Amino acid sequence: MSFREKNLWIYAVLVAAVTGVYFAGILGQVRNTAVSEIAYQRQLLIAIGVVIVLTIVGTILVAISSPKEADKTDERDKNIDRLGESVGYMVVGFLMLVPLGLAMTGSQTFWIANTIYGGFVVSTLVSTAVKIVAYRRGL
Repeated sequence: MSFREKNLWIYAVLVAAVTGVYFAGILGQVRNTAVSEIAYQRQLLIAIGVVIVLTIVGTILVAISSPKEADKTDERDKNIDRLGESVGYMVVGFLMLVPLGLAMTGSQTFWIANTIYGGFVVSTLVSTAVKIVAYRRGL
């Protein structure tokens, strides 16, 4: 498994796990609390920050474990990255129609913010999955 693929796996697992914890905590409050009273902002920022920090730590650990691979990239890596990002951009562009619709109908910011975050997470996971499949099956 290449350095880039290892990092993709780390990123995908972290995004899925941290987002799962975030949504479990936030949506668990919806049953007992009005959404206008749920203080999700700080938890959302913490979730994003945790993914960023842990991804950096994971990348450093992978680089330490195989330093010869850490700085190598080739044309295949670039093409795989381009493909995954293109698919991810299409997914996020489509999914952003949901929060746009929510905003146009006057929905509460809780739902708008969380559907935006959810859209970015889904886009990230799809993009990462496309890249991993491309590494596994070839481009």
